[in-house]
Amino acid sequence: MSRWAIDQHRIASVMALVRPRGAAEWQLDEPVDADPVDPVDRFGGTGSDQSGVLDERGVRDEPGVLDELFARAIWSVLIEPGDSVAGALIRRVGAATAAQLVLNRAAPAILSEATAGEIAADDAESGLKRWTARLRANDVLRSLESAGRCGAHMVVPGDAHWPHEAVAALGDSQPVLLWAKGDLELLRRPGVAIVGARAATGYGEHVAMEFAAGLCARDVVVVSGGAYGIDGMAHRAALASGGATIAVLAGGIDRLYPSGHEALLTRVGEQGLLLSEVPCGTPPTKWRFLQRNRLIAALSAATVVVEAGRRSGALNTAGLALGMGRPVGIVPGPITSAASAGCHATLRTEPATCVTSVAEVMQLAFEADNVLDIPMALEFDEAGVERGGADERPKDPLVTRVVDALRPRRGQTVEELARAVGEGTDRIRSVLGSLDLDGQAARGADGLWRRVAPAGGVTRAASAS
Repeated sequence: MSRWAIDQHRIASVMALVRPRGAAEWQLDEPVDADPVDPVDRFGGTGSDQSGVLDERGVRDEPGVLDELFARAIWSVLIEPGDSVAGALIRRVGAATAAQLVLNRAAPAILSEATAGEIAADDAESGLKRWTARLRANDVLRSLESAGRCGAHMVVPGDAHWPHEAVAALGDSQPVLLWAKGDLELLRRPGVAIVGARAATGYGEHVAMEFAAGLCARDVVVVSGGAYGIDGMAHRAALASGGATIAVLAGGIDRLYPSGHEALLTRVGEQGLLLSEVPCGTPPTKWRFLQRNRLIAALSAATVVVEAGRRSGALNTAGLALGMGRPVGIVPGPITSAASAGCHATLRTEPATCVTSVAEVMQLAFEADNVLDIPMALEFDEAGVERGGADERPKDPLVTRVVDALRPRRGQTVEELARAVGEGTDRIRSVLGSLDLDGQAARGADGLWRRVAPAGGVTRAASAS
């Protein structure tokens, strides 16, 4: 048994499915069993630590690398993207020790002490509640096996392809690992994000196509979110021109979304790179789309918004980029077009730059309009992230996540919602009470919670891109 109370050979077997060749510092000295040991449903105690030891099953871990990798797989299941409390804990004590503290149900004071007070006791307590709700060994192993089946690989800090300088701008909110499918070398190359409205006009799609093709001709990677409209056109143009493109997904890498772009995203995975920070099997939600946007901004030397309405998710990406100190380019549109209203408002209120050509985008991102022959080491100022959209009222992100998790017909318990959202039951009950008062959620006679359809309409799962 390993320190995770799961057979060490079983852990090594599933990890071997998802580690890129040459990335791991551990190996199996005998073939993997065809019928591995079934794991326990929930994690057990500390077990024995086999770090650096060749055990009777022939599993070598030098030194503790396998534990660190498996711990990051655990964390990817336990947390929602952008969990800065988990990020601070991992930064201070390492992923394996941090995961062990959670598995042992350590007191909040111990987590606070382990981080020299960086994590307040209240934050530690709320973090433990939301993390322990997801402590299921089968979920971790299942996500690894699913990743192996769909050809996805895990990339972690310390790997040659980990975009250290890019994600460092996210501080403690940076991903604990990245799930990738395709050409990992693209993570080492400079990129520019092209984002915009899903309901794009012909004008916007034409500009996105021209910009993507022009950037690819200069060996720049086109980064976007795989959505309908501007995102999709940017990916298509990059592929058609023989260039490189990265699609950052809001859900698991095995759940290509939107479904209408399944063929396109499959091509990106074959010719470019699909990227996600949530494990396989994770559905896309509005909260995860917003967190996905921060990763798009972080991976890009500059973010270009081609078209955006006043409340477009593309403005969220632009706001996050500005918060990281990254330049933002805005493409102007017709003053009569609602699809460009958000672009024009951003030009008036934010330190963004008007761009009208590929040359201007290159100047904005790299201060030169030339072909980028070799990967560039880009340096950026560290800063906190902020949400875009000046018209949007501040809202507790947890409310959005709970609304996403609620279903109009299938009732759910507070515990089920806590596990789906990744938060403690006390806070879930508080949010449900507020949603009940607002008429957005209701508790039925069976004691289960459901989403309430708005008056005169049908409830839909919200999404953003």
